[in-house]
Amino acid sequence: MSSTSDLETVARRGGKFQRMAARIPTYLTDLRENPAWLPMFMLARTMPFRKAHWLTARRVPRSVETAPSMFGNLKPEVVADELRRTGIFTGLPLPKDIQQELFRFGCETPCFGNFERKLELLAGEHAEAEQRFGRTILSGHHFERVMQCDAALAVQRDPLLLDIARHYLGGEAKLITTRTWWSFPTKSASEEDLSRASFKYHFDLDDWRMLKFFFYLSDVDSDAGPHIYVRGSHNRRRLKHQLTLLVGHPAEDVLEYYGSENVVELTGKAGTGFVEDPFGFHMGTPAKTTPRLMMEVGFGVSRPSKRRYHGEPVVR
Repeated sequence: MSSTSDLETVARRGGKFQRMAARIPTYLTDLRENPAWLPMFMLARTMPFRKAHWLTARRVPRSVETAPSMFGNLKPEVVADELRRTGIFTGLPLPKDIQQELFRFGCETPCFGNFERKLELLAGEHAEAEQRFGRTILSGHHFERVMQCDAALAVQRDPLLLDIARHYLGGEAKLITTRTWWSFPTKSASEEDLSRASFKYHFDLDDWRMLKFFFYLSDVDSDAGPHIYVRGSHNRRRLKHQLTLLVGHPAEDVLEYYGSENVVELTGKAGTGFVEDPFGFHMGTPAKTTPRLMMEVGFGVSRPSKRRYHGEPVVR
């Protein structure tokens, strides 16, 4: 290698292998807990096996009535049809009182920085926590503490969410994740820090078929880490994106194939909600000046993990 760019390429590749190696304990634990995880992890990224699995979905009668919902009179089959077409549906605003209760919970409840339980902090003390721990802290997850919040329980139990999931994923759809987390702006983030986070286009492989509802609990503009989704990328996949264990890919590689015109940057006031098929390419963006508080409610078709809270790695 004779140039700086060549060396940088080697370094990036080395970083990928290091990140994959760091995940091995988590993968092995997943496999011990549920042997069915391995074929899903290997095959669900390929379109032939994925489409075959969709054929096993149990049908939901379109005549099923939706119980009263905090989200109003949205028809789950209409939302499911839009998800099939584009992979994303916007227009799920939280009621103001629910959003305010969730925001209060996020501010008053200690979270865990960078998925590490030893980095415990309150969101309002982020700068002090970085000094105290001597670490860059990009995120703060509440893990199981979210289940102490009545507003969070009300959202995850709302009948419309399950109805949408069943109309899209099939009658076997079930709740698998509920989480809230902060994204923090920081001046000390290195390229290595950012490469570990979800700040690149990627797709999720938590299940054969998944659906994730997201709610902004604070105002999100272009400086507060908006979520980005590539419409239509959930139902087609470039061959090289199927034949790799990596789920994250460079922006230019993704946009060249799936089309920059399909990129949706989701900004909005506190309470903004949307739902997406996370097999489509998406990414978070770094919070530049304003912290972002967000909630996720996820549905899938396989048995959820009971071993650790969603997103929490097994540390060697």
